[in-house]
Amino acid sequence: MPRSSLHDLYVECLRELYHAEGQLAKVLPRLAKAADARELRAAFTDHLAITRAQVTRLDQIFADLGVKPTGHKSPLVAGLVKVIREAAGRAAPPPVRDAALIGVGQRVAHFGMAEYECARTYARLLGHEEAAELLQECLDEEAEADVLLTELAQTVLLLEAEDKEPAKKGRR
Repeated sequence: MPRSSLHDLYVECLRELYHAEGQLAKVLPRLAKAADARELRAAFTDHLAITRAQVTRLDQIFADLGVKPTGHKSPLVAGLVKVIREAAGRAAPPPVRDAALIGVGQRVAHFGMAEYECARTYARLLGHEEAAELLQECLDEEAEADVLLTELAQTVLLLEAEDKEPAKKGRR
């Protein structure tokens, strides 16, 4: 679709989000299964339900616009999915693998925050206040996921690393 108007750009952004959330729903179970830390597994599992709710909100926005809810593939989303799959399949000690999973989870959350913020701004500029509110909910959820992953990195991973780190005798 040519982007000849802000509306076209808005719809393209929504379609990219729709595709990204659909892809994320497919790979989140793989992330959860790959995680060693119970809290990290739970975070990925919980985010799957959030992702599905975000898709439902996007469906509602598309319906309100009278536009078919289809995804728009982007090289950025394809790259994120590739990084997710690599992190989930990484053969590494559990703390290292969990750190990689957290890192990729944060990259995905940051992508989501950027895309939802753009879509929300476009919705507001176009006078679609209800859509802007739905997109803000999604943006808030992505920000919460990022905060949770940061907390997990600072607590769970630190504890895992300390428990599994070989003792260093005589070193300062």
